[in-house]
Amino acid sequence: MDMQAETEYVTRLDALMPLIRERLEAGQTVRFSPMGISMLPMLRQGKDSVVLSPVPEKLKKYDLPLYRRPDGQYVLHRIAEVGDTYTCIGDNQFRMEAGVEHGQILALVTAFYRGERKWEVTSPLYRLYCRFWHYSRPLRRFWRRGMGWLRRHLP
Repeated sequence: MDMQAETEYVTRLDALMPLIRERLEAGQTVRFSPMGISMLPMLRQGKDSVVLSPVPEKLKKYDLPLYRRPDGQYVLHRIAEVGDTYTCIGDNQFRMEAGVEHGQILALVTAFYRGERKWEVTSPLYRLYCRFWHYSRPLRRFWRRGMGWLRRHLP
């Protein structure tokens, strides 16, 4: 039986960060595939990828930064509020994370690939998605709780 195995190299982001930082400091962009479900439905694990760019001096609402939590975990969540610090949240989450310092931010997503189609974050459709998803959060939370209740109580 002759089977040709597909080789896939999987590594933690910790191992790639020196290379990513080097490229970003040189003014280049880096494309990688994030793991997890916190940015569903926009980013699907194993199918989509993001383009990281250097961090500007100030970020704004709906920007999508890659940052590192004090515990060392890397996170890619959208900015929901801007003040002295940033408040971020994943598209598939309901709890906001306050107190993200500008110094924690490592890169900024400037484009993403949904499958093979590239989307710029300046696209009017993307910007509309961000606003819709942000303002529909209370309704989505109600919907999710209601569907959970129905699943538990109906045969």
